[in-house]
Amino acid sequence: MGFAQDMRALLRLRWVQLLTLTGLLVTTGVIAFNLKFSVLDLDIWWHLKVGDWIVQHLAVPHNGILSRTAANRPWVAYSWGYEVLLSRSYAWLGLLGVGLFGTLLTLAVAYSIYWMLRRLSGRFWLSCALMVVVCSAFLFNGMPRPVFFSIILFCITLTLLLEANRSGQVQLLYWLPLIFLLWANLHIQFIYGLFLVGLLTGVNLAQRAAIRLRFYPGFLSEPSLPAAQLVGISAACLLATLIGPNSYHPYLVVYGYSKAKFIYTIIVELQPLTFQAYNHYSELLLTSLGFLAVGWQKKVDPFKLLLMSVASIVAYRTMRDAWFVCLPAAACIADFPAGETERDPLESWRENAIVAAAVVVLLVLFARGTDFNTRGLDRAISSQFPVNAVNFLRRDPPRGPLYNNFNWGGFLTWYMPEYPVAVDGRTDLYGDELDKLFSDTENAEKAYKTNPYLDEAGVVLLASGLPLAKILTVDPRFKLIYQDDIATVFVPVGTAYVAASEASR
Repeated sequence: MGFAQDMRALLRLRWVQLLTLTGLLVTTGVIAFNLKFSVLDLDIWWHLKVGDWIVQHLAVPHNGILSRTAANRPWVAYSWGYEVLLSRSYAWLGLLGVGLFGTLLTLAVAYSIYWMLRRLSGRFWLSCALMVVVCSAFLFNGMPRPVFFSIILFCITLTLLLEANRSGQVQLLYWLPLIFLLWANLHIQFIYGLFLVGLLTGVNLAQRAAIRLRFYPGFLSEPSLPAAQLVGISAACLLATLIGPNSYHPYLVVYGYSKAKFIYTIIVELQPLTFQAYNHYSELLLTSLGFLAVGWQKKVDPFKLLLMSVASIVAYRTMRDAWFVCLPAAACIADFPAGETERDPLESWRENAIVAAAVVVLLVLFARGTDFNTRGLDRAISSQFPVNAVNFLRRDPPRGPLYNNFNWGGFLTWYMPEYPVAVDGRTDLYGDELDKLFSDTENAEKAYKTNPYLDEAGVVLLASGLPLAKILTVDPRFKLIYQDDIATVFVPVGTAYVAASEASR
């Protein structure tokens, strides 16, 4: 009995809690250092080049820059704020800047999850435990892309909504329009945040209508926020998303994504959960506990119940949206009522500053042992991308145009900008028809024989393991000029490049 009391007293010590939080954040940073996802992401490079273009032209592009096959197609740079920040990080610190930017985003996501759970639960150790489970479910299974900003702002929005709904203090929601103004210029999934606000407003109105009609079940909680102010805040949030260089155009992109079909069959992260990885079970555990937390209370909150239901449908449809159910589930668990004696005081700004300083110092020390430096990042890139093949082409560049495989399009926009790419990761730019053409061609299906972009190519740069790379070695239209374990390069037979190459032998 004495030991248990001593342990409880120890766990309530402030320095023990701050040390634990520091350790969790440092662990997150070290994992990010080791994985080097910041520079291994297939899409990070076209984001970087778009950011460079925006800074250079002081404008946001509205067509398919960087691409030769879709240059004249309309395109919305809906993550332009992220891209500018990434561009400046690279301009100031080179590859290390890209790596640090991604690591900081990863740490910001981890801390925002902790902050949300801490605010809602008031219990330090519960918040830490839930943070670990939530991060294990999705944080290191995705790259530090613009969606990380969506996750951060989603945590803030959901926290404000739940706190306001619990306390009846609608004033907490006055920050939301400002949040959406920022969010709409960082990532297109601000639409998920609008769903949160719209759902709470809709539920509130439906509750009031049912109460007036005397058709409201007694097991449901009653509305706590004034309907008129909720409607006004929702309208303000919607209008805030229209402020920016893209205006209403991101909504057209959302509509386009809703009609897309082919990309959901070829991109793994857009496919449903397979339950062949441990993080899928973490997601399932959180979902189950989230529903349990909603139903275990004396009166069920219809907002939480509907949120969990819709989030489950969306998140289990695509692996990339795992966070969309994990965050509401964890929030519902954290928002379970607790007595005042169980609540720990929130960290002060001084304590947070101490934690932040300790995390920075420790990560600087640990970085030396994780090869997280310019040379290490360069080696990581060279092991995954066609660096040597591009360097070969620079010594004696073919005329072009370029034909490339899908996965390398983003990297080539950055490392070989003199050749506009045939395709890259912007699936919304190319559309289902072009995406299918390029995919079928990579797989050496019949389309490769009639693909006009391949026929007109002056240089073909492909991953060596692709069926197309293997079949072109015996295709009389092309000549192999370079090959290594990563990349294979072809040029058309009969070109001046081939003639000059044979004459030099």
